Amino acid sequence: MRKVLCVEPVIFVYMFASSLTSPLVQQFIYRRLWEGEYNSTFVSPGSNATYCEQNKSSPAYVKQKEVQEKASVFNMQLDLTGAVPSLIVAFVIVANGDRQGRKRSLVLPSIGALIADICLTVISYFSLSLSILFAVAFISGLFGSMATFLGGGFAFIADVCHDEKQKTTRIAVVDLIFGVVSGLAGLLSGYFLRGIGFTWTFVTASLLHVVNIIYIIFFLEDTVGLSEFQHQSPVSCKELLRDTFSGVYMLFKTAPYKKRILIIVLLFTFMTYLFTMVGGSSLFTLYELDEPLCWNEVYIGYGAAAFTSVSLTSFLGVYLFSKCLKDIYIVFIGIFSYIGGMVMAAFAKTTLLMFLVRVPSLLCFMPIPVLRSMLSKVVLTGEQGAVFACIACLEVVTGTISLSVFNILYAATVAWFSGFSFLLSAGLCLIPLTVLCWLLCTSWNGEDLALLAPEEVSSIESIDS
Repeated sequence: MRKVLCVEPVIFVYMFASSLTSPLVQQFIYRRLWEGEYNSTFVSPGSNATYCEQNKSSPAYVKQKEVQEKASVFNMQLDLTGAVPSLIVAFVIVANGDRQGRKRSLVLPSIGALIADICLTVISYFSLSLSILFAVAFISGLFGSMATFLGGGFAFIADVCHDEKQKTTRIAVVDLIFGVVSGLAGLLSGYFLRGIGFTWTFVTASLLHVVNIIYIIFFLEDTVGLSEFQHQSPVSCKELLRDTFSGVYMLFKTAPYKKRILIIVLLFTFMTYLFTMVGGSSLFTLYELDEPLCWNEVYIGYGAAAFTSVSLTSFLGVYLFSKCLKDIYIVFIGIFSYIGGMVMAAFAKTTLLMFLVRVPSLLCFMPIPVLRSMLSKVVLTGEQGAVFACIACLEVVTGTISLSVFNILYAATVAWFSGFSFLLSAGLCLIPLTVLCWLLCTSWNGEDLALLAPEEVSSIESIDS
């Protein structure tokens, strides 16, 4: 059977299934906590009604805020439970992709997601305790979760791209797929919930993951060929861990000073911006469920779908700006776009204004693919797995800490100003902006490039051009 090198269908299906269930899990937790607090059904199926008390002097309003706080803390604890195992798995699997292939970093998270959706189906159908979700999150983390999938996917793309400009565009295309598919799935999630309920929506996501696993195993060709030595001599776990850590260690140890500093600075910029963006945007669902917006599941789906336009415009921004601007300036534009959206979201008290939040945020996704591309350009071909393993681990650590910090802050501030977390997210963007300004002011010169190997010189120069 002839195999293909097209990984985009895998990314499409995985992201659609994950984005279909992600907002539903938050709403499922919110409704179950509400029912436990009020001892009544949250909303009847097919109804447009929603429980959202806006009278601040009402006892129901106080309970509503308590449910908001509980849901926020519960989501934070759930994220922490799955983060630790996924961090270790992502680091080991993605880093070893340079020697053992990229397919395992795609198939393992898909299997973990399938197991998680099956468990969610059972929990929803039999109305089991929410505490089981912690076990589900841990098991899913053992299979690598989103971090391993993203690391493997981007490393796969980097392997098949040999032109530096093509690499930036191709990585931006993958991020576009993330945004468009997550927006489409978010839009459909409300209708799925209203039409077939939680249980059958989770079943639908499970079937999608089954299709994805079949495609990866039987139709997708790996970009990394296994050596004859690997076929003959199975590697022990001890040797595997040693090779994994030595690969990442040597990435920094043997690299010239200039290259090492550049990698660290770019990773720090990526980490700080991801921290602010993940933390701020993760609160949208809870913010929209609360007063004065009081959105139901369909409106929440519309809100998630609005990010489709943001992903599209961010991709077009990367595509167009990369023709006339350096990568670092594209990152600047994207960060300022995000700041504008978060400041507007902090004071959005009407449905129209909340939808218009996406207008100043139209280019906010640009820094993520551009920074990934910049990092990929700095390292050599045999170091792609190591650098994307670092990125994947940073995404897990940063995302988990960010979700925890912002959920705790939201729980603490929702009673007096629910938009405070958005303003904080915008303010924290000053950190990556400051780092980028320093990088710009201390631009690389020819004397520094002379210290690098010839192939490394061309990689660094592509950053500056």
